[in-house]
Amino acid sequence: MPNILTDSNGRLILPKSFLQRRHLPANVDFWLNEREGDLILHPRLPNARKLYIEATTACNLQCRTCIRNIWSDPIAAMKRETFDRILESLPGLPELNRIVFTSFGESLTHPSILDMIEAVRARGLAVTLGTNGLLLTSKVSAELVRLGVDRIVVSLDGVSPDIYENVRGTDMSEVLHNLHSLNEAKYQLESLIPTLGIEFVALKSNVHELGSLTRLASHLKAARVLVSNVLPYTEDILAEVLYGYEPQAPFMTGGFPVRADAWVTWGTLELPHMHWGAERRCRFVNDRSMVVGWDGEVSPCYALSHNYSYYAIDGRKKDVSRYQLGNVHDNSLADIWMSEDYTLFRSEVRIFHFPSCPDCDLRDTCDLRGENEGCWGWNPSCADCLWAQDIIRCP
Repeated sequence: MPNILTDSNGRLILPKSFLQRRHLPANVDFWLNEREGDLILHPRLPNARKLYIEATTACNLQCRTCIRNIWSDPIAAMKRETFDRILESLPGLPELNRIVFTSFGESLTHPSILDMIEAVRARGLAVTLGTNGLLLTSKVSAELVRLGVDRIVVSLDGVSPDIYENVRGTDMSEVLHNLHSLNEAKYQLESLIPTLGIEFVALKSNVHELGSLTRLASHLKAARVLVSNVLPYTEDILAEVLYGYEPQAPFMTGGFPVRADAWVTWGTLELPHMHWGAERRCRFVNDRSMVVGWDGEVSPCYALSHNYSYYAIDGRKKDVSRYQLGNVHDNSLADIWMSEDYTLFRSEVRIFHFPSCPDCDLRDTCDLRGENEGCWGWNPSCADCLWAQDIIRCP
């Protein structure tokens, strides 16, 4: 490694060859960190690629599986001034290529959601919309096609009406009607987008319908079925969990055919891992994603974007505190992304420098497991995060 020098102000001066080999710009700044005796340089780069926007925490459903059953956070919609601050920050993230409008609320309940999408599309960014499908009317679908939204992900946790209603508390016939209307809008406007994705949260009471779901997905011309396990927020849902410490049999494998008028393609079926220890990799960090809440607070992922409790893999109740790294009303997205805490947090997550709590011999007596903290390393801790295990998945 070449010598690292500082100028009279203590600013790091790195040899040009050092920067070129790492494809770093000549004027880049660094955060300096120590990890187990080694000094590590972390470049401050505005290289976020994906931005999740929580337009609202409100929803038109009250699903059995939802975090909204137990959280203490307010039901509120993002204000226009907050969204404007996000828009003002976008030029500062030159590698940003996708905005995802989805959250634990229903984005289509926000009265200005179509205006928000239009403002993002006017800046040339791709848009994903997550929805339960009930408000995806023919008029809304036509607008989404016109605006060039390229992905819509609809939650369908059952195929038969009684199974769907048991989870969602409503009739699924309207959702299916709306998805047919979406395909009709695409046909009328001669567009292949938005592509349709279906998200399915697997439970003991609905997993037998997964095979039927892929057939339904084919009929609906869906390009993707994303299957996730459930994160149990209540004892009722804890009894529905399919995963555990030991390897479980997979649901099924492969994809499914999708006929789109004159051609047939192959849809992807994405399945979660079914036991602890299969993986320790954060998709949010690896995809360079960040989450902006309804109030402008920035969090690194879904798992740390709200205050709530859930039952961990061993059935112990765990309280999670929201991890806020900045607010768009105070700083730009780029400044928040490149802040010391956020930069170092991502570094710790990339190598997953956290204890593996479920594998620990003291796991039954450790009080820290009741909160999102670890006995060493960065706090809040990702030590037993089920998202990082790919057990819980999201768009």
